[in-house]
Amino acid sequence: MFSTGEAFKNTREASGVSIEEASKDLNIPVLELEQIEACAFGAFDDIYELKEKILEYAKYLGLDLDEVLDNFNDYMFEYTSKIKLDDIEKEMKEIEKEEIIDEETRISSPYTKYYPKERTIPYILGGILIVVLVIIIVIWSVTQITIRNNKSNIISYYDGGTYEFTK
Repeated sequence: MFSTGEAFKNTREASGVSIEEASKDLNIPVLELEQIEACAFGAFDDIYELKEKILEYAKYLGLDLDEVLDNFNDYMFEYTSKIKLDDIEKEMKEIEKEEIIDEETRISSPYTKYYPKERTIPYILGGILIVVLVIIIVIWSVTQITIRNNKSNIISYYDGGTYEFTK
């Protein structure tokens, strides 16, 4: 990867572009371009942002993007493959412990405080059950009212008088 950093610097100087001019054209701070040329990648917080800036700088200088990308990936693999898996797991456990302790002791607004997710399925099933019961009660009530109305209509036709049937 060191050769890629030199390639950036040599190509930029050969084309007569100052680092300030490249910084202005790419909208990348001069310090970051200097760090890319020096292969000081530890100064960058985000590996993906670094990769984007390297590719943008390579495109600006007219370098072969595939070659630059391969060199970057090889360098990152070399760097990250030296970290033992046990160390990574240990660090992850420590981070989880810190997050739990931090969550319990942190003073925060109730609007921004993290609350564990509650189980919503029982509430949803209970709501559905209530809706179904209400529908059944409404249907039963409507049928009772219509049956009573039919009986009352038949009875209301009889006025209580005497009728004679003749043949």
